[in-house]
Amino acid sequence: MSEWTSQARRGILEYSILLLISKEPRYGYELVTLLDKWEPLAVTEGTLYPLLRRLLKEKYIESYWKESESGPPRKYYSLTKAGQYLMEAMSIEWNKLSTAMNQIELYRGEEPG
Repeated sequence: MSEWTSQARRGILEYSILLLISKEPRYGYELVTLLDKWEPLAVTEGTLYPLLRRLLKEKYIESYWKESESGPPRKYYSLTKAGQYLMEAMSIEWNKLSTAMNQIELYRGEEPG
């Protein structure tokens, strides 16, 4: 079961990050803390930062440094236009998948309508 969960989380995690930074720019540790609110999506910095680096490399997000009132400067991440399009495409696919899964759960023995 753990392999299935791991595979499912990979794609959902990327989508979750895009959703969170679409609302407002966020820094890495803030994303870790936010994702902790939803236990199945909780990640470590060791999981998050490689994903952020890949999204930067693929130009779905951009970053900038900002001074912090309580410590060193923080690197903030925000969506690019390409990231916005990707997030919207993921949203459409997520809605299709979740609708289909909900219908399958209700189906359990009946013919699909």
